[in-house]
Amino acid sequence: MYKNLAATFVAACAFSLAPSGAFSQSKDAVKAEPLKIGFVYVAPLSDAGWVHQHDEGRKAVEAALGKQVQTSFVENVAEGPDAERVIRDLARQGNKLIFTPSFGYMEPTLKVAQEFPDVKFESVTGYKTAPNVAVSNARYYEGRYLAGIAAGRMTQTNLAGYVAGFPIPEVLQGINAFTLGLRSVNPKAEVKVVWLGEWFNPPRERDAAMTLFNQNVDVIAFHTGSTAVMAAAQERGKMAVAYHSDMRKIAPDAQIIAVTHEWGAYYTARAKAVLAGTWKSAGVWGGVKEGMIRVGDFGSKTPKTVQAEVLQRQKDIAAGKLHPFHAIAAVLDNEGHEVIAKGQTLSDDKILNMNWLVAGVQGKLSR
Repeated sequence: MYKNLAATFVAACAFSLAPSGAFSQSKDAVKAEPLKIGFVYVAPLSDAGWVHQHDEGRKAVEAALGKQVQTSFVENVAEGPDAERVIRDLARQGNKLIFTPSFGYMEPTLKVAQEFPDVKFESVTGYKTAPNVAVSNARYYEGRYLAGIAAGRMTQTNLAGYVAGFPIPEVLQGINAFTLGLRSVNPKAEVKVVWLGEWFNPPRERDAAMTLFNQNVDVIAFHTGSTAVMAAAQERGKMAVAYHSDMRKIAPDAQIIAVTHEWGAYYTARAKAVLAGTWKSAGVWGGVKEGMIRVGDFGSKTPKTVQAEVLQRQKDIAAGKLHPFHAIAAVLDNEGHEVIAKGQTLSDDKILNMNWLVAGVQGKLSR
C-alpha cells in the first residue's frame, strides 16, 4: 500500500485541485442516478492509519456531493488475485468510479480497466496510467522532515528509532527526510532503523519498537500499517510520531506530532470531474502545498515553541521556501558518498528512485 511511484511517473506529476464550484452539471445530470463510487481497502478499517484516512476521503466525497453520489467500500482485500476479483465485482455492480489505494492494486486495476472502458479508475500510489486509469500519490517525505524537527527538539538521548516495512524509495525518502529534519536542529542526533520485511504485523511492529526502546531510543517513527508502535511508546513512556492519521486515542501521552494524509479534496475533485464529464487520466504527486500532507495534532507534551517552529516550516514548504532535499551544505549518505551537492536540490526523478540512507542513519539497507 505504501510503495513508491516509479521514475516514469515523474512526467505526469502535475497536481491541480479544482475549486468546489468549478464543475457545472446539466439538468439531465442532476436528474440522473447517483454516481456509484467504489473503494478497495488493503487492510481492515480501523480508527487510525492508512485505510482510515482513505475512508475519511470517501466520507468527504459524500459530504460534498450528497445525493449526487453513492459510495461503497470493500475492506481487507489482499493485493493480487483477490484485489482483481473485488475490483471487477465493483465494476459489474455499476460503479463508474473506483479508487484502489494500494500499490499492489495497480496491475489488477489496469487489467480490470481494459474490460470496463466506461469506468474510471484511480490507482493511488500506482504509476501506470491508461485512458481510464489515473494515478496519484503524496509527498509524504515533506511531513517526515517536519516531524523530524519536532523529534530533534525533544529527544533527550539523541537517538530516534524508525520501524519500517521495506527499503523501497518511498520509505527511504521518509527515513532520510526525517533524519535531515532531526539533524537540522540537533546535529548530534541519529536514527536507528529496524526493517520488518512486511507492512502489517502488529505483534512484530510492537516487538521492533520495544527493541529500539531497549537501545536508548526515546522518540520513534514508523512506516508500517498498524498503530502498534504508538501503543508500544505509550506503554513504555516514550515519544512517538504518528503516521497516516492522528493517533492520540491510542497514544495520548506518547504522541508528539502526527503526519496526516488528506485525500478528501482530491477524491471529491475527481468525482466532480466524472459527474461533469471532464474526467481525464492524469498523474498527481501533491504535498503540503496542495493540502495532501499535513503535520499537526501535537501532543500535550510538545512545547508551544516546538509547535510554532514546525508550523512555520510547514508554511515555508508550502511557499516553496524550504525543500527537505535541498543541500545548504553537501549531503552525504551514511557510507560517506556525496548524494546531494552543496546548493543543489534533488530532482523528482532522483527522489522517486532514492536508494541510499543519509548520514545519521545507523546501519545498512536491507535488500
